[in-house]
Amino acid sequence: MLYAMAATTLAGLATALGGALGALRRPGRQGMAFAMGFGAGVMLAVSLMDMLPGALGRYLAAFAPLRAGAMAASLVLLGLAAGWLLERALPEEAAFAGGEEGRVLRSALVTAMALVGHNLPEGAMSLFASLDDPAVGLRLAVAIGLHNLPEGLAVALPVLYATKSRGRAFLAALASGLAEPAGALLAFGALGGRITASLVTGMAALVCGVMCWVSVAELLPTGLSLGRKEVTAAGFGAGLLAMTLGIALLS
Repeated sequence: MLYAMAATTLAGLATALGGALGALRRPGRQGMAFAMGFGAGVMLAVSLMDMLPGALGRYLAAFAPLRAGAMAASLVLLGLAAGWLLERALPEEAAFAGGEEGRVLRSALVTAMALVGHNLPEGAMSLFASLDDPAVGLRLAVAIGLHNLPEGLAVALPVLYATKSRGRAFLAALASGLAEPAGALLAFGALGGRITASLVTGMAALVCGVMCWVSVAELLPTGLSLGRKEVTAAGFGAGLLAMTLGIALLS
């Protein structure tokens, strides 16, 4: 158990490492447009190339194709609705910092909350794998850590831009990364046997919808409002590339 928790925690702390890299230098408006596109690319890639196919595959192994597809699609749609409610529940830009910086900080908060939702079931998955086979668990933790690096960047850069505080940018990335060991602890301790593989699968499909909403309705519009569309699109492509490489390693 100690080994499994250590591996899961180190995977989560890779998000903090990405946050530390993102906190090194405050980007300008064009740099922030790139960063917002990058964050959207990261989140859409992990949602549609990793979380949704994984959940659908597990449902297909247990149910008829039509039922499996309906279950996965329903959870994604529910996640989209949850993302909309999350965005509606947050205060407007003026409550954060006002103007452009307030909008960026609000987007950063929504992104961090979505990534926390993503990291909770991922932490549980890492724990289960490590307990079953320590060697497989270690490879999985390393792969998760590598794809957590761009997630940390996606959280830290907008916080740094909006607050001009490197410490806050780093802490925001650290907090989202600590959801990995928190998910593992929930899986093993507080909720005991009530967290099952089926529940983790459902959570992954649900969070997929939340992350798709955040990417399309929050990050991309904010990026396009800050800089040229070519810059935001370039960031989006870079995020897709970075996360595709991470997913390949995770596989």
